[in-house]
This record gives sequence, structure tokens and C-alpha cells, in this order.
Amino acid sequence: MKQYSDLEFLRLSRGQKFLYRLLRFLIAIPVGIGRFFAKIWQGIIAGAKALGREIKDIAGTFAHGDWKTRTSFLVMGFGNLARGQILRGLLFLLFEIVFIGYMALTGGYWLSMLPSLGLEGPSETYNEILDTYTTAYHDNSFKILLYGVLTIFFIIAFIYTWRQNVKQNRIAERILASGKKLKSGKEDLRSVVDDQFHKTLLALPLTGILIFTVLPIVFMVLVAFTNYDGAHDGYANNLFTWVGLKNFNTMLSWSSGGGSQSYAATFGEILTWTLIWAFFATFTNYFLGMFVAMAINKKGIRLKKLWRTVLVLTIAIPQFISLLYVSKMFAKDGILNGFLLSMGWIQQALPFWEDPTWARITVIVINIWIGIPYLMLITTGILMNIPADLYESSRIDGANAWQQYTKITLPYMLFVTGPYLLTSFTSNMNNFNVIYLLTGGAPTNPAASSAAGSVGYTDLLITWLFKITTGAESQYYLASVVGILVFVVVALISLVVYNLLPSIKNEEDFR
Repeated sequence: MKQYSDLEFLRLSRGQKFLYRLLRFLIAIPVGIGRFFAKIWQGIIAGAKALGREIKDIAGTFAHGDWKTRTSFLVMGFGNLARGQILRGLLFLLFEIVFIGYMALTGGYWLSMLPSLGLEGPSETYNEILDTYTTAYHDNSFKILLYGVLTIFFIIAFIYTWRQNVKQNRIAERILASGKKLKSGKEDLRSVVDDQFHKTLLALPLTGILIFTVLPIVFMVLVAFTNYDGAHDGYANNLFTWVGLKNFNTMLSWSSGGGSQSYAATFGEILTWTLIWAFFATFTNYFLGMFVAMAINKKGIRLKKLWRTVLVLTIAIPQFISLLYVSKMFAKDGILNGFLLSMGWIQQALPFWEDPTWARITVIVINIWIGIPYLMLITTGILMNIPADLYESSRIDGANAWQQYTKITLPYMLFVTGPYLLTSFTSNMNNFNVIYLLTGGAPTNPAASSAAGSVGYTDLLITWLFKITTGAESQYYLASVVGILVFVVVALISLVVYNLLPSIKNEEDFR
């Protein structure tokens, strides 16, 4: 594709400009994906080189260190204690004692059971006293997987702490060799609340992220490689085991039995509708919310506060109430159909929730009613910050209202709200409330009856995932596979679009 210069681009017609930008965007998608995987490969190479440097440094520290340093390789904190850094030494030693105790008491068991996820499931035994059969519970696959992952995290934390212990000894040797004094315990405490205070503040949230974000993500990813479901809950019914890539083969397979739709076809259909929904839900709200804000902010409009208040009231009412109420309004026997029938404007009830096309259009329209107030509030503040002299200069040059919008307002808005548009698009892909409360995914898609859950034409990937995890079957393993695929799709779109945003590419333009 020919790359136009700025002057050549300005000479193109509007249609040619649009086509040129569209082609550049389409070309940028595979290029962006290629760069993403190239960066991953570069990261792997850089990580391998860093690991090699660390191993070389550890070997050098052991070879050239004194006996105190070498002893610290086995007894963490010994070198610090021997050199008078009591606080550091005790902390290192305490961590090692806790780690050894944990691994000896429970950690070793969870780690040893992780490859099998349990050997003995629940069994029925006859109780002669009660004259009945009672269930005896043994291994718990869920706990084995969870605590096994926790143990691996703990081992990684221990290796990192051990490495810091080795570094501290090497640094202490160099400081003493230069004739300087080591920091005392009081100086270490003072450093924690002074020059190292940023690390102290970040320690707690970082620990929270690891425990409450990273650990659940790793757990969810591992579930995708098991047969964890309602029939194999790992404790009360049967143990679940590792199944490798079987679940991914099931989800991405195009073959199906009985002439029904395959999992891959179902996933592709739901993904397509999810992307269509996210596109319209994002941009209809964005542009209509912007136009409403511009209309209210226009000079000569009276009762501006009243109009803003009326729109904000839709936000104040919980969606759980408003969406369920609107769902009943658009039902076949709802208020809207009843009114239209009574007025004689229609001869039969409109199939808002019964027909797939009607249902999809209806949820998009209702989402506009929900989303416009948010965008109106966001864009109001941004519109007020656009310099008024830009509009005055354009009017002097003969620009009409549409030209002012396309050349001043819209570029400024896109520059400022570009990252918001991206996050709004990704959040709409996972917009559970609107779809579930309005339609519950209905109407049902009979062609996808073989897929897990009761798949409907308005189901998004997130609502389908919810259906997979509920009910008697509760196929958590398939839900985990869907979650991973959703993450891959969202990540690729986000990385490509993020690098195309004007606020990222041309960061200096509006300064």
C-alpha cells in the first residue's frame, strides 16, 4: 500500500481519505499482532539473558565471598547477623524458618498432590451403630489445586528473598572493604519511612494484587486444563483431574454430533455479536452523548441545570430496577405493545424479545438511554475546555457548524477521550448487566443446543460464561476456556487500537 505524505493526503477527496485510513487500520491489525508476539519473544530472550546474569553473579558471589557470605547461602541472614545488622538478619532468618516449617508441615503435601489432584475420592462406608451408609471424604482436588498454586507462589517468593539475602551479603562486603560502616537497625527503620517509603507504601497493595488478582487468574487458567464441573467438584462428588488440551479442542472444534452447531461455531457466533454489540454500545453512546452535551451547552439554551438533572436521574436509579422494569415494558404483553395495539397503530404485538433481530436492536437502543447521561457528563467538562477563540477564528474564516465540529470539536474530543473509548469498548464486551437483566440472552438459539448453557441470540461471551457455570452441569472448565479466549481477544484489540490512538501517537499535539 502506498504511503502518502501529509501534502498528498490533503489533496485526496473525503472518500479517498476514509478508504486510506480504513486500509491503514486493517493493515495495522496483523502488523500490531506480529509486533506483540515479537515483543513476547524479545521478552523471553531478555529474561533468559537476565537469568544467566543472575546465575553468574550468584556463582561469583559464592566463589569470591568470605565465610560469612557463603554460610548465608544455606542459613539466610547469617552474614547480616555476623556483621552486626541484627534486624535484617533476623528478618531473613525468620522467613527461612517459616518457609521450611510450611513446606515440612503442609506445603510439601500440596505440592506432591498437585500432579494428580488427589488419589482417593469420597467413599461410602457402612455405620453399624447408625445402621446406615455414611460418606467418608478424603482428598480435595479444589484445595490441592488452590494450595498447590499458593505453594508455588511461596517458593518463588522464597527464591526471590534468598537472592536478596545473597545480594545484601555482597553489598555488605563491598561497603566494609571500602572502610565505611553498615547501616544499623535504627537506620534501616528510618529508611523504611524516609528514602524507601515508596516501597513501604507499595508493599501492601502489591501483596493484595498478587493474592486477589494474580492468584485467581492463574487458578482460573489452570482450571481450563481440568475436568472440574458439577459432576467432578473435587470433594463431595468426584475428584477432578488434569485433561491437558482436551477442553480447548472441544471449544475450538468444528465437528458436532446430531447435526447441531459445534462449540467453535457457537463461540464464533457469540463473539461476532459481542463485537457488534460493543461497537454500537460504545459509539452510539459516545456521539449521542456528545451531541446532547453540545446542545445543552449551546448559548441561548435555558434551564441547563434542569436538563442535566433529568438525564442524571437515569444514573441515580439502580440498573437492577430500571432494566427489569424496561424489560417488562417491551414484553409481548407489556405496556408498550398494549399502548400501540390500543391506538390501532399495529395489528399484532411487536416481537421485541422473541425475534433475534428485534431483540438485538432493542438492547442497543435501550443501552443508549442508559449510556448517554454518563457521556453527557464526561463530554460537558471537556467541551468547556476547548478554547473559544478556535471557534471564533473558524467563523471568521467562513467555517459552518459541521466544519467546526469535524475540524475542532471531534479531533479534540477524540484526543482527550481516546483511552476512555478503548476502555469503554472492552467494558461493553463484558457488559453483563444490560443483557442479562433485559433478555437473559433470549431468544434461545436452537442451533446451539449442543453447546453448554442455554445459548441465546443476545448472549454475550460474558453471559454465556455465566450460564456455563450455573445449573446442574456447571462446566467450570469450559467457562475457564471461554474466559481465556475472551482475554486473548480483548488483549489483541486493546493493544492494536491503543497504539493507533492519536493521544498515544501524537502526544505533543495538544500541549
